Amino acid sequence: MRKSVIMCRLVGILAMAVAVFAADVARAEPVKIRLGIVPAPASLVPVMFGTPNIAKHAGQSYVLEPVYFQGSPVQITALQAEQIDIASLGFSTFSVAIENAGMKDIRVIADEVQLGVPGYGGTSYMVLRGGPVKTVEDLKGKVIATNAIGGALDMVAKAMLQKHHLIDKRDYTVVEVAFPNMKSVLLERKTDFIVSIEPFVEDPELQAKARELFAAHDAMGPVALIFWTARTGFLQKNRAAMVDLIEDYIRALHWCWDPANRAQAVAIAAAATKQPVERLNQYIYTHKDNYQDPDALPNLGALAANIRVQKELGLIKAEVDVPAYADLSLVKEAAQRLK
Repeated sequence: MRKSVIMCRLVGILAMAVAVFAADVARAEPVKIRLGIVPAPASLVPVMFGTPNIAKHAGQSYVLEPVYFQGSPVQITALQAEQIDIASLGFSTFSVAIENAGMKDIRVIADEVQLGVPGYGGTSYMVLRGGPVKTVEDLKGKVIATNAIGGALDMVAKAMLQKHHLIDKRDYTVVEVAFPNMKSVLLERKTDFIVSIEPFVEDPELQAKARELFAAHDAMGPVALIFWTARTGFLQKNRAAMVDLIEDYIRALHWCWDPANRAQAVAIAAAATKQPVERLNQYIYTHKDNYQDPDALPNLGALAANIRVQKELGLIKAEVDVPAYADLSLVKEAAQRLK
């Protein structure tokens, strides 16, 4: 009889412990995820949280804190210093993170934007119509503008110029200019060459007074422009929340690119970028826009080819085994949930 009473008490205590544990789990705080992003609409993060019922897991398993950067190079330092948990990098900064910053634990986890994909828009490298620059060779001795020195678009320009025997610092000068200011520095002749992306390239005055000297794909073919990266320690610790975040991101991709939602998606992007709806409506979420993989699957082949060009041009020293620095299991699991 005494043993039965003891056993009942033990079972009762165990049941209480299980109930307390379950309650603690239920009350567990969502994982805070700090995501480095570039300005919208290249990044869909503002759209994700500007549209009802898109980010279904937000506030549940994770809380996203977007951290804005003009370009990707500074994100390497922020990721290394644990100031952000996900960095939106391009091929140029990804190789630098591995080679110079020594982040052997960095992994490609999801895609954002690709350039040079047949049938889609790209990035224009522009000069003045009727100006002194007729060919790439004419940029010798000139000032060129880039959004972020060391970033992917900067590296594409330098690769093209180096193919024409023009070397940075020896043959031309590079200055950093924010995308919204590119038009003014070119038209005011403060620079001789700019890089312009959507929606800024649609500006009627820019189109009237400037012309494309070359496009990104002319320099490097398909370009892995923006993709998400994170460090293995963070991924292992927060895998479930990360899969939920990527699922919400893919859902946002599907919603934005659905023609039925386009008017609302354009309006949200206009609010995020402070650009006129009429201008964004000319290209966004159409084949004039940059390519975004519908399942956020990175193009590792393009990434490897881009980094190989960097190596051939002497812009980096070592080869990068791209598949060894990718973990696509999260994005594949997230995409499978939406099938």
